[in-house]
Amino acid sequence: MGKQIPISVSFDLPDGTPVTIETGKLATLAAGSVVVTIGKTMLFCVVSSSKDVREGQSFFPLSVDYQEKFAAAGRIPGNFFRREARLSSDEILISRLVDRAVRPLFPKGYMKDTQIIINLISGEEETLPDAYAALAASSALAVSNLPFEGPISEVRVARIDGEFVINPSRSALENADLDIIVAATMENVMMVEGEMDEAQERDLVDAIKFGHEAIKVQCQAQLELKEKVGEKAVIVPFEAPEVNEELKARVLELTKDGILNVAKSALDKKSRHEGFSEVKESLKEALTEAEGEEWMEENWSEAKEHFDYHKKYQIREMVLEEGIRLDGRKYDQVRPIWTEVDYLPSAHGSAIFNRGETQALTTLTLGNKKDSLMVDNAMGMYYEKFILHYNFPGFSVGEVKPMRGPGRREIGHANLAGRSIKKVMPDELPYTVRLVSDILESNGSSSMATVCAGSLALMDAGVPLKSPVSGVAMGMIADGDRRAILTDILGDEDALGDMDFKVTGTREGICACQMDIKVDGLPYEVLEQALMQARDGRIHILDEMGKSLETAREDYKDHAPRIVELKIDKNFIGAVIGPGGRIIQEMQEQTGTVISIDEIDGFGHIQISSSNKAGIDDAVSRINAITFTPEVGDEYDATVASIQPYGVFVDFRGGKSGLVHVSELAYERIERVEDHFKEGDEMRVKLIGIDEKTGKLRLSRRALMEKPEGWVERPPRPPRDNRRGGGGGDRRRGGNNRRRDDRRDDRRDRRD
Repeated sequence: MGKQIPISVSFDLPDGTPVTIETGKLATLAAGSVVVTIGKTMLFCVVSSSKDVREGQSFFPLSVDYQEKFAAAGRIPGNFFRREARLSSDEILISRLVDRAVRPLFPKGYMKDTQIIINLISGEEETLPDAYAALAASSALAVSNLPFEGPISEVRVARIDGEFVINPSRSALENADLDIIVAATMENVMMVEGEMDEAQERDLVDAIKFGHEAIKVQCQAQLELKEKVGEKAVIVPFEAPEVNEELKARVLELTKDGILNVAKSALDKKSRHEGFSEVKESLKEALTEAEGEEWMEENWSEAKEHFDYHKKYQIREMVLEEGIRLDGRKYDQVRPIWTEVDYLPSAHGSAIFNRGETQALTTLTLGNKKDSLMVDNAMGMYYEKFILHYNFPGFSVGEVKPMRGPGRREIGHANLAGRSIKKVMPDELPYTVRLVSDILESNGSSSMATVCAGSLALMDAGVPLKSPVSGVAMGMIADGDRRAILTDILGDEDALGDMDFKVTGTREGICACQMDIKVDGLPYEVLEQALMQARDGRIHILDEMGKSLETAREDYKDHAPRIVELKIDKNFIGAVIGPGGRIIQEMQEQTGTVISIDEIDGFGHIQISSSNKAGIDDAVSRINAITFTPEVGDEYDATVASIQPYGVFVDFRGGKSGLVHVSELAYERIERVEDHFKEGDEMRVKLIGIDEKTGKLRLSRRALMEKPEGWVERPPRPPRDNRRGGGGGDRRRGGNNRRRDDRRDDRRDRRD
């Protein structure tokens, strides 16, 4: 078989950057495959779907995996096996961005195993691939003819110097005060996620609009590619399951009153779930009695689906028509909150945040530079000084779940909470900071509880946040022109709504957001209204948090590590480290400190950390002694180290030594130095000169003594090259005198 002839389309980003989507060249046996190219960056995406549904499959088994090949950046993985291993946190976050955008566009009832694999196969430093991953996935689905109701795409919208930019370069993004990813179809926005520097609600809405216009161009390109491919694409047959309308109506008749009775009782989570379970059990008993066991084996699975549908429908109608929420709250009402700080006496900072039936216990640990997290991705390696880990054990929802490390949900929630808190961290903080949020109870919005508890734990530790930050989870139920925007949603409300979004921020503005919009044609005015309602909820939560702690404590706790930073001349870095690291290792062992040193911007930056202040002071003193640089005019306490006929050598601060010439020991003439001084004598000296060539130090004791009455200071000798005789007899006399002086100076120099 000869080489495949690829099919491609191209479009330009708003800044003129060309983007090409190509299919038909790679992985032609898959259901669909494409390569998206932006300059030297290339993303390869392939989609596959099984032909049959697994027996007993009750949900859509879609998996999305984004992975960056290290070869794409000319690197070899740094792990033991020297190959790509499990997905990194960044890769999982990008996988989640794509998953959340494409999953809702598969038809209800499609249960065939479906896999989307996206690989970065070529990369350049300035192009951020995460903004193109969903474009690659949707394009592969578009040419596959899987039952996908797309196309969709995602773009990054950043505000740089007051202007919105689509998919900016990596270096340009560093100057952005707003950075979001927007996902949308040609008609509707579906997902928004990102961070910002206390942006206003209107700014966020404008950014979403701007991103949607760019997405429309990308969707049109995919439609053109699909048209070019035509019938060559692989077709995976799918027929939506038939609905037994008679059974559906029968289930409604048997359960409607029971569902509404439980829904309107304002029960707690456990009682509510038990109530709905009793209604479902009564349905099962009624159908079994009427139809028999054999009929139930064939139809009970569908009957349960109808029950879940009716439960969702009845609760939505109750909220829209009667304004009643499951726990009896008003639309804009936040559940009761209580907080406590300094709960764990041995932690550097701790806090409990409890909202309704959601509870987060968060601890803060302060570490030194060596505790920072090394992140080794295909596009480079760097160190992260701010770490947030989120744990969601099964008992938090009354279930049993094996402890197998963080899943994608934990990583996603940690990222949202972490980027929210990072926005209010101080610009200069010498510590590595690790926050750990353990969710002990959960009934919705545990990631927002993490933001609140994390903010309190940081302030409890004495970390000077720019401002406290809180978060609130919002929901919306919509049916035509009827809409209910719900503040602080329950877990059950999350499942039955048409939009759920989480917003974090300070009193001044938004720090981060995560939105999933499931309703078509949502007006931007409604979105802005929802954001303003979220602002009111966010500020209410900040008020409640303030009852425990309004600002950071004035100082760190006694048992927290202290960190001192020094900046030295880079020429002293080797002296501080010592041969083979001997000096710095001895210093750490003897002072009980942890010392790190790096060369940054032409200077040596030293960080000394310990929970023992005396140890830090000792280490600082030792380093200052090593890096001490004498300056002319400074005075020092010195000790006589050796005695010579022409003066004494003395040792002073930092192990420095220098000569006090016999002429600088005193105003009176000294014939024999050893008659006046002995080794170990102490004296106060002044640095009067440094030899430019040799670096030798010239010291004076006499300069600090009171001058004798009538003393006339001898003028300094002129440089030897300028010692010339005068004319005539004066020249001879002058020449003879100067030659005699020169001989005397030569003898003195030799002695020196």
